[in-house]
Amino acid sequence: MTEAVATRPAVRLPELGLWNLYFLIKFVLLWMGLLDFNALLNLLFAAGLLLPLPGRWLPRLRQVIAVPLGVALFYKDTWYPPFRRLFEQSEVLAFSVDYVIDLLGRFVNWDVLGVLFAIALLYLFIAPWLRLTVVTVALLLWVYLAGALPAFNVPVQSVAGEVSTTQGASSEVAESKAIDAWLDQFYREQAGKVTRFPEKNPTAEPFDVLILNVCSLAWDDLEDAGMRDNALLRRMNIVFDRFNSATSYSGPAAIRMLRASCGQPHHIKLYEPANEQCMLFDNLAKLGYSPELMLNHNGPITRKYMTFLAGQHLPPPLMSSDDFPVALKSYDGANIARDRDVWMAWWAQRIKDPKPAVSLFYNTITLHDGNRVTNPDGSTRRASFQERAKNFLDDLDQFIDTMKQSGRRAVLVLVPEHGAAVHGDRMQISGMREIPSRSITHVPTAIKLINMGESDQQGPLHVTTPTSHLAVSELIARLYAQQGGPLDLEALIHDLPTTAAVSENSDSAVVEFQGRPYVRLKGQTEWMLYPE
Repeated sequence: MTEAVATRPAVRLPELGLWNLYFLIKFVLLWMGLLDFNALLNLLFAAGLLLPLPGRWLPRLRQVIAVPLGVALFYKDTWYPPFRRLFEQSEVLAFSVDYVIDLLGRFVNWDVLGVLFAIALLYLFIAPWLRLTVVTVALLLWVYLAGALPAFNVPVQSVAGEVSTTQGASSEVAESKAIDAWLDQFYREQAGKVTRFPEKNPTAEPFDVLILNVCSLAWDDLEDAGMRDNALLRRMNIVFDRFNSATSYSGPAAIRMLRASCGQPHHIKLYEPANEQCMLFDNLAKLGYSPELMLNHNGPITRKYMTFLAGQHLPPPLMSSDDFPVALKSYDGANIARDRDVWMAWWAQRIKDPKPAVSLFYNTITLHDGNRVTNPDGSTRRASFQERAKNFLDDLDQFIDTMKQSGRRAVLVLVPEHGAAVHGDRMQISGMREIPSRSITHVPTAIKLINMGESDQQGPLHVTTPTSHLAVSELIARLYAQQGGPLDLEALIHDLPTTAAVSENSDSAVVEFQGRPYVRLKGQTEWMLYPE
């Protein structure tokens, strides 16, 4: 008689399968600094994939559900803005087909694709020999418990400037509290700053003030185009080396410029009525200036821009950009006039105008991302930032010559709204400005005096302290006060009000704290080092 030996079936441990490759790619991208990895969500996602399920159909259904969840989680782990931002910005729906194709192409990073291809080959080679699920889960647990991979596990500093010897969550909380305290103090100090304009001097020789609010021009963009050292800036009288535009969008930038006579307010305060003393053009009006507005664009982007100008005490545009030849087509198909044509037409009218002094606010989108050059046959072609920037700088150079030849006294203030993000960074693709990074808000602000007794033989004086719009307002007030006496450029720039590099949009903020950039996105409570 034989005895049947009952054997217990071997226990089969759950496996992640191809999801191991998914997590392996994430680990490598995190190590490269290309992801804002949420360790807890990824750990929970992996746990859901490993949860034993009975039968054959439930595991298959789980895989069907896991694919869209995995895609959504991967996108959430990137630095890109949430999808809701697409629906909050109506102009996105007006993007031309050419611009959409161009934007999609910018998401393709061939270097990263090469790395991902190598990872896939490595996975195919080692998967049959290693239990990668164990490795994946171990790495997820390690990242979750450690707080971050080494690429992001960096020392932080206290308010006093001492380097903390501890790392991880506790030190990050302390650092965030220090930044919050410093930021609160910043806004309290800014709330008390204001430009004191002099009384109107009826005997002073009048001069016009031209504020050129230029969309998409930063030092970083000029550097990328090989144009940082250009002839226009060399002929300026005053250049602000560390000017911060405080935002990366046009509407808020315009409001900040028009309210330049007070310290920098919190972003949310821009949409509340401002004190009268903050309004730069109102202060100039009290000195006898007639405000005027000119734009070189007209279309959906213009209509949205005008909603920001509503309530800022500016008149309607003096001329329509539709009265000029079309030089460019914007990303939404709207017509854009060449700056030189608009400036020359305005100046020809200004020469005939009997008004003693005019304050002009001019906005141009010539350098905006996605603009295309119009050909003689009506078709369009892609135009690089370098080509458009050269035309813009040459046009402005020629316009200054024209004003100088007229003999009329004027002050031209070049104040870019923000940069174009020509090359992008780890958090944003080229052209994306959701986050007001330093490379976007560090803009080439400069002042040119025309027929004011200035010397064109010497180079510009440089303001090397951190400044923003308040310094421009203060300088204009000082220049008016100097009328009747000799021009003293050194006195104009001496001890101008400083403003730390604090920048905000509705969904993000970037500050320079103790010499290092920190960013906080909407919904986050902690500040983190801006990945550079």
